[in-house]
Amino acid sequence: MYLHTEKKQELFENHGRLKSKQDTGSPESQIALFTYRINHLTEHMKKNKKDYSTQQGLLKLVGKRRKLLNFLHKSDIERYRAIIAELNLRK
Repeated sequence: MYLHTEKKQELFENHGRLKSKQDTGSPESQIALFTYRINHLTEHMKKNKKDYSTQQGLLKLVGKRRKLLNFLHKSDIERYRAIIAELNLRK
């Protein structure tokens, strides 16, 4: 599998709100995890253009990340701006 436990813990530690390995539920850590998976699937889609099931999964992940970003934007604008800058995302 492309995403091992160590890599997940590293993502949570670097991008989570509490900066710990167990911070799996914060919006920042979830957005970081979704971004990593989206980037991985984007590279896969560049090689396999007709893989429509992966394309559908990719679009669902993008939608989930967008919903979390909207939630974070409404609840705490500073945390939203920090995660956007940290992950180099566009709005």
